[in-house]
Amino acid sequence: MDNRPVLFIDSGIGGLPYCIDFKNKNPNEKVCYLADNQNFPYGPREKDELTSILITLTEKVLKSINPKIIVLACNTATISALAALRHRYPQIPFVGTVPALKPAAKTTSSGKVGVLGTARTIGEIRSLGLVDETCDIHGIAAPELVDFVENHFEKADEKEKKEIVKKYMDIFRHEGVDSVVLGCTHFLFLQDVFHKEGANPDYTPQIEVFDSLKGITKRIEFLLDENEGYLRAANDSAWIHQLYITLKDQHFSFWKERANTLRFNLYLLNEI
Repeated sequence: MDNRPVLFIDSGIGGLPYCIDFKNKNPNEKVCYLADNQNFPYGPREKDELTSILITLTEKVLKSINPKIIVLACNTATISALAALRHRYPQIPFVGTVPALKPAAKTTSSGKVGVLGTARTIGEIRSLGLVDETCDIHGIAAPELVDFVENHFEKADEKEKKEIVKKYMDIFRHEGVDSVVLGCTHFLFLQDVFHKEGANPDYTPQIEVFDSLKGITKRIEFLLDENEGYLRAANDSAWIHQLYITLKDQHFSFWKERANTLRFNLYLLNEI
């Protein structure tokens, strides 16, 4: 048995749905979440810069948190730094998050798949080799949608959420896209809105929406179950899940509220 935690990393709240989904399905496992709010957002950063940031973070968490698995709960971080992190730290399993292009490509009737993500993710979609060249990919970089989720989602009403989602879905419809991939973990907060808008009977084509949530949880579980489950944790009811941030800024009250809602303890990474 291995009672070390599984650690999820993102620049903000985007990776929380992945963390929560895994935690709910694996109640015996210890979970930590790291919001690198000091470096939010990851999307505009150059590949080398972001890789350096994540290497520095990994050095810190290996010493202070000592996770048994690290999940890059961010598409941009995965595309930029996953290979470098695996090469530098071969002793620890890393799980990356990439857009769910394969199921979207299998489902499309038009042959046109839309991807919504950061500029880095959209720019490197083809290099991931997730689909063959016959798939017509229509990518949209949406940094303002990341900002909306991070800074305005909780205060926004349903009309505001619908309007911002509809803006992107209308672009995809105009292009004849019938499968859309949410290629940024932040967008999972608007998952229900995307599904409703995609299935809106007033518009054609109707659009099926895909994300990588279930696939990431299954991948972590696969690693935990390898070698007769040697990484699986024993039941430890005394454990309290932990949320870390890298900067105690004007949004500290926001993170304190998130931690309380999730029943996580909140820590400043740079102080442990």
